[in-house]
Amino acid sequence: MKRATHTLRALARLLGYPDATLREHLSELSAALRVERALGASRLAEIDALCERLLAASPLDGEAAYVELFDRGRGTSLHLFEHVHGDSRDRGPAMVDLIKTYEQAGLLLADGELPDHLSVVLEYASTQPAAQAREFLREIAHIVQAVFSALRARESAYASVLAAVLDLAGVAAAPVALPPEPALDESWSEPPAFDGCSTEGQASPGGPQPVHIVRRPVAAPSVTGARS
Repeated sequence: MKRATHTLRALARLLGYPDATLREHLSELSAALRVERALGASRLAEIDALCERLLAASPLDGEAAYVELFDRGRGTSLHLFEHVHGDSRDRGPAMVDLIKTYEQAGLLLADGELPDHLSVVLEYASTQPAAQAREFLREIAHIVQAVFSALRARESAYASVLAAVLDLAGVAAAPVALPPEPALDESWSEPPAFDGCSTEGQASPGGPQPVHIVRRPVAAPSVTGARS
């Protein structure tokens, strides 16, 4: 994999909230994806279609659709640890470890950013040498594949961005079987008092395992959207 700094950062932006600033720069993001020639023509065409949809939709409709897609269901969540740890107690320590990984690369999160959001993860990967970036993306590929599959099932144009991430990881984007997702009210319901802790998302033998990140003390430029 060649260095794909601009490609990774452009993909990260495309996964952000589609506010006025993002919509204003969609043409620039599309151009940035072509600088390094890291993605194939068909994938670029799919991403262009996403950009066109974002521009064609009214601002309110586009923002509401984004929230409905990514914030109101676990299957399409862009928070990677949601798919690994769910609401288990392991999620907190995993967040701390990921923040330390960023700090060792010379990066600090901006206020309000969570370290496991895919857009933040991609920006971190963009600061790494090509080989390390590819290895890092391969470590999270199984989660990206699951989110891609969920988006593909919903016929969302955002699936093209997840597929592009898999392309950069050297993994073929292909739908995988997904477990049924609980209804929103059920997933947000609180367990009865003294009824024990939820084990949903916890690692178990034969089940999904936590993301393992190799810490590399590489000096890196600041990431847009973060403070260095």
